Amino acid sequence: MAMRIVGRERRKLRIRQRVSGTSERPRLSVFRSAKHIYAQVVDDVAGKTLAHASTLARDVRTEVAEATKLDAAKKVGHSIAKALLAKGIDKVVFDRNGYLYHGRIRALADAAREAGLQF
Repeated sequence: MAMRIVGRERRKLRIRQRVSGTSERPRLSVFRSAKHIYAQVVDDVAGKTLAHASTLARDVRTEVAEATKLDAAKKVGHSIAKALLAKGIDKVVFDRNGYLYHGRIRALADAAREAGLQF
């Protein structure tokens, strides 16, 4: 395994020791690949995924076909926030999953905040 991936996995474990989702305040976890970005909201106590969004989802895919990766991350942030607000959830804990809080990760988080989520 590449050292870059090993380092991210170590950071991920350190973050997950402190960050956990509950039913009142679930965990918004972000994963990014070279092309796409994914977000899911998890209640760790119940072990359930409450909502998810990605650049591969039908509602987002059509909007981001010609967009940059940064704009696509913003669309995913708006989409996940909209899904959570529809379920009556407005507070989450942000899990950056070992990635730096920069670029696409930050764009997704800022877009979710603008759409009404509180971190």
